[in-house]
Amino acid sequence: MSVSDFEMVEAWGQVLSLSGIAAGQTVTILTSSDTHPQTLRTAIVAARAKGAIVNRLDLLPVNGGTSLSRDPLAYVGTTPLTGNKAALAMLKASDLVLDLMTLLFSAEQHEILSAGGRILLAVEPPEILLRMVPTEEDRRRVLAASRVLRAARQMRVTSAAGTDVTFALGEYPILEEYGFCERAGRWDHWPSGFLATWSNEGSAQGTIVLDRGDILLPQKSYVREPVTFTIRDGYVTDIAGGLDADLLRGYMESFGDPEVYAISHVGWGLQKRAHWSVLGLYDREATIGMDSRACAGNFLWSTGPNNEAGGTRDTACHIDIPMRNCTVMLDGDAVVRDGELVNDGLGNAA
Repeated sequence: MSVSDFEMVEAWGQVLSLSGIAAGQTVTILTSSDTHPQTLRTAIVAARAKGAIVNRLDLLPVNGGTSLSRDPLAYVGTTPLTGNKAALAMLKASDLVLDLMTLLFSAEQHEILSAGGRILLAVEPPEILLRMVPTEEDRRRVLAASRVLRAARQMRVTSAAGTDVTFALGEYPILEEYGFCERAGRWDHWPSGFLATWSNEGSAQGTIVLDRGDILLPQKSYVREPVTFTIRDGYVTDIAGGLDADLLRGYMESFGDPEVYAISHVGWGLQKRAHWSVLGLYDREATIGMDSRACAGNFLWSTGPNNEAGGTRDTACHIDIPMRNCTVMLDGDAVVRDGELVNDGLGNAA
């Protein structure tokens, strides 16, 4: 169902307030041909209402003839900023970049953040953005859970479907997504509400079994029959199952890069306003699937690049796989049990 511009302006106003935007600051809105027009026009109005200096930087799309999907996360790394020094300089000079295009997993995004810039990604449809407008409570919940993850040295994930996999932790930083950027050098994503890190290089070992109803992204499809991944020394070494497994193998093989099989980030969802069933209600080109990534109690793991965490893998293939009904343990203590949060992230029983 559509939402009004008034509602979206108010939503943007809350996001910008939480991000500390004030009069005289510069907000640059990064757009391309797939940017949602309502998201753009309401962002401009809200930023101007804060007294910000607002710029729009519109860049031509890339990767269209290379990617196998129109999803912006189906082919990552190369962006319209690649080699574009003038555009990069403009973004680095901004107090806040509203990314309505998708720079994720690019060297340019890392350069902007390293220079002290802030980037907020927002590419979901307006009605999804409105349903999950970030709050200060979202931030407290994610940061409280982050303290637990930061202290852990092993994550073990199990499920009744047959998953039993371990990840050593500590080499890489924590990804804390709560939907706004209140400090220099911060990247975030609206909508969100989840926590992740990257396992130590070569440490992931075990078996992951996708059950019916688990989700593959960017395929944006629910798994129809079990898919079994064998994980050895930080890489997927085998993908077994029926049609879903066959299609996934073919997709990953198409990149011709052994690094597409590396384990990337691992974590769990904390957002109670996210819903597992939403993916089936949208056209595949209308959403990137943030409900399933952030849904409270999920286990989210991925394959491919780790350059966002300071690693060296910049492969173009990134698969996100949110799963239901898993138990996630940190150093033997459960934070998620059978797909339900053990607490609300603030130490309160869920």
